[in-house]
Amino acid sequence: MTRTPKLRGRAARLARLIPAARGGGAARTPFVLLVVLLLGGGLIGLLMLNSALSEGAFKIGDLQRGTKSLTDEEQALQRDVDAYSAPDALQRRAHELGMVPGGDPAFLDPDGSVKGVPSAAAEPASDSTAADPSAAGPASLRPPEVPSPSP
Repeated sequence: MTRTPKLRGRAARLARLIPAARGGGAARTPFVLLVVLLLGGGLIGLLMLNSALSEGAFKIGDLQRGTKSLTDEEQALQRDVDAYSAPDALQRRAHELGMVPGGDPAFLDPDGSVKGVPSAAAEPASDSTAADPSAAGPASLRPPEVPSPSP
């Protein structure tokens, strides 16, 4: 029987060192609510971030398509400019306007003397190729017709 009081004394000392488990459910409720709110807020934040990134990706796609169409248009316009500035096209349009190649030019030196003998421009030729610009070459080599600007 001497052992029983010793065990009781030790149990009492242990009971003082380790606090007794009392209503732990009430203390956990605010912590659980805090964790749930943090997780919910994090998920909503991720959803918003994902939506913003998707919207940005759609805008980038639209801008890239617009850039491609503008680049294609620029290239088509550059081809037209190149076709109109080709020597054959310039010669044909000049002939359509009634222009003829000039004669031999004369040059003035800085001291006022004239070099060379000027000559008059040649009369327009009346052969079939000069009168009909479509006979000058195949249609694939001619630039497209430019409509005259209306006043």
